[in-house]
Amino acid sequence: MGREFANERDEHRYTLRIDGELACVVDYTINNNSISMTRTFTRPDLRGKGYAAELVTHAVDDVEKNTTYRVVPMCWYVAEWFDRHPEREGLLTR
Repeated sequence: MGREFANERDEHRYTLRIDGELACVVDYTINNNSISMTRTFTRPDLRGKGYAAELVTHAVDDVEKNTTYRVVPMCWYVAEWFDRHPEREGLLTR
């Protein structure tokens, strides 16, 4: 099963494709020096397999490695992800 992560900047979203098919999305908005992660969505037939967690991890890693943005977790799933990963809280802006 091939997984492909991408930051689709024109659409303001991170995506996970599995075997070429869109599986999961994290939408975002950029405001000055922050990135607000506003929505996480996984296709209903693929839920419960950990894909959203993989994609949020990829997105947070990308933000940390390639930007100076601080993360604003507007989506409940992203907020819970940060609760489960307190070692990453340095990226948060409240």
